[in-house]
Amino acid sequence: MTKEIALHRDEGQSIWMLGILMTLKATAEDTDGALGLVEGLHAPGTGAPPHIHHNEDEFFYVIDGEVEVTIGDQKVQGKAGSFVFAPRDIQHSYTVTGSQNSRILLGVTPAGLEKCFVELGEPAASLTIPAAAPPDLEKLLSIAKKYNVDFLVPANA
Repeated sequence: MTKEIALHRDEGQSIWMLGILMTLKATAEDTDGALGLVEGLHAPGTGAPPHIHHNEDEFFYVIDGEVEVTIGDQKVQGKAGSFVFAPRDIQHSYTVTGSQNSRILLGVTPAGLEKCFVELGEPAASLTIPAAAPPDLEKLLSIAKKYNVDFLVPANA
């Protein structure tokens, strides 16, 4: 059943995933599956490699910083206030550019992908960007497949 949600900036379940502090603002359980919303705090150079969602549409809203989003063959240079929509079944990726950290709202509809983030990540020990570490590619690909997401990694990766 859908319930009311009222969270302030530092509220919500926080995890560290792929060098990003992610705070869940709305989940499938909260919205009866309608949408998921996550706030991500990213260091320059972090983001998501090329991938395709088959179950959900995804959107990005840049709160602070600069982000380059690629959707299909289109590149969008997002700054604070920019909104980008990536429909399902379309390859997309994003990278934080510039020299400053970036805060991004990432939403999916319908909800559910936020469970993938929780499964891939770990509980955040603090509300800070985690130390960068190379991803466990086998774990990433295995868990992503459960959520019908294809990461497009080179054959020699």
